[in-house]
Order: sequence, then structure tokens, then C-alpha cells
Amino acid sequence: MTNLGDLEIFARVVSTGSMSAAARALGYSPAVISKRIRRLEERLGTRLLQRTTRQISLTEAGQGFHERVLAILAGVEEAESFASGRSGQVQGRLRISAPASFGHRHIAPSLPAFLEANPGLVVNIVLSDAFTDIVAEGFDLAIRIGELSDSSLVARRLAGVRRVLCAAPAYLSRHGTPSGIADLDAHHCIPQHNGDPWKLEGPDGPFVYRPQGRILTNSSEAVREVTLAGAGIALRSTWDVGADIRDGRLVRVLTDWEGSRSLAVSAVYPSRQFLPAKVRLFIDHLAELYGPVPEWER
Repeated sequence: MTNLGDLEIFARVVSTGSMSAAARALGYSPAVISKRIRRLEERLGTRLLQRTTRQISLTEAGQGFHERVLAILAGVEEAESFASGRSGQVQGRLRISAPASFGHRHIAPSLPAFLEANPGLVVNIVLSDAFTDIVAEGFDLAIRIGELSDSSLVARRLAGVRRVLCAAPAYLSRHGTPSGIADLDAHHCIPQHNGDPWKLEGPDGPFVYRPQGRILTNSSEAVREVTLAGAGIALRSTWDVGADIRDGRLVRVLTDWEGSRSLAVSAVYPSRQFLPAKVRLFIDHLAELYGPVPEWER
């Protein structure tokens, strides 16, 4: 029977894309990783990985094997979660993917309390605005903001998302306050970090506006900072700028218009027959933290 550790190493090499990265993640040397993969291929009598000097890719056999290995590892994890949950002590590593700004503001500060309540867990949170394939990259769950597309993942809504138009008082004192949606063309409007247009809803129904600003960035945090500095009008989520609006650093404009009301903060995780106890505990932790009315809306 194939060593379970070899399967874990194989899955990590695939998710990281290199033996060196897998070695760092698992605490082995690259030579050990290479030897274990070679042993696995010899046992199976087939090549699983195509190796070049620059990258590693799956062979056709490796692709099918990888899909089944992920299911096996998920089953082992579920069995461990079931047993640890029955014992009253959940243990292990919880790997989470989350958007960078939201993770900094509304997840990371709550981790000490979560870990104090669950001393057997280790949390590895990866913050990035890039889309992550949580199954292929070995995440237990991801926090996502937006409209969720149909997929094989399970999603739990944690909080609604409101996006509002806002600007710094200094900007409005120099350029005036728009009185109607058509006035946006006469203002400096800051594009979103991902290049998406502003999808607004207001008195006249849905309206799509593509700002033509002079500041372009791939950082959501940078959009917030230049808005605070008086660069122009931006469409921002209240989870990001709620405190700035409350304290007067930013002012809402065109208050009859907001972003799509179908957006939400959601926790997504692989569809499994049994939800691992550690995943359930963390999702419940965030749901309780945000509550019916999140702090940023109060």
C-alpha cells in the first residue's frame, strides 16, 4: 500500500508548482521530496510529473491520480476532524485564503481570540487579491467578496457588502460636490484596482460607469489611500471606509447611488460530506464576529 506521506508530498508539489517550495512548506530537503516522488512513480509504474528546469506539470496519469489523491487526503482530514471533535479538542493546521485589505482589517485582528479558544490549532492565513483555487492550492477555506458563481464549492454568507461613492473633504472643497450621476464626467474618478467598471444601482435603475482616472493601481489599499489624500471620487466598500466616513475623513456623495446589492462576504470551502470541525469553528467564529450588523455598518 502506498505511503500516505508520499501522497501528501505529491499533492503539495502539485499545489506549489515546485519541489523546492513543497520542501520548504513540509520541512524537508528538496532531495528528500524528489526521492519520495520518484519512489511513488516507481511503485505505480507510471510517470506522474513532467519535470523541466523551470516548471513541473502533471502528466495525464498524474492529473487523474491527483484528483483522487485530494479526495483521499480530504477523507483522512475529515476522519481526524470527526475524532478530534468527539474528543472535544480540535487540532491541526487551518489554511485560509482571504482578500488582502479585508483580511488585514477584519480577520487578522480576531485571530488571537480564536486561537485562545482553540489551543490545538495553528492558523496559516494567506492574504492576496488574486483568485485562488482552494482545492488545487490546499486551502481549507477561502473568504471571498462579491457575487459567487456556480461551482462545486460550498458557500456560507457571512455579511452583506455595501459599496458607496465617497471623496475626501479637501477634494470636494476644490472641485465641488456632484449633484447627479451625470456629473461624474466632470470629476476625477479613481478606477478600481481590478479594472472593473462601477456597477451602480440608484433611482434610475442599474447604471454602469467606467471611470477614466489618472491614477491606476493594482492595489485596493492604494485606491483607499489616494482617495483619503484627496485624489478624487472612488467607489469603496463600507467594510473598507466605514470608519473613515464615520470620522469625517471621507464624505459620501450621490447617496442615492450604491454598488450592486447582491454582493456579500462569504466563506467558501470544498464540497464534502463532512465539514471538518476546524473549518466549522472558524466560520462560526467569523459569523459571530460580524453579527447581523457588522461593525463597519454601525
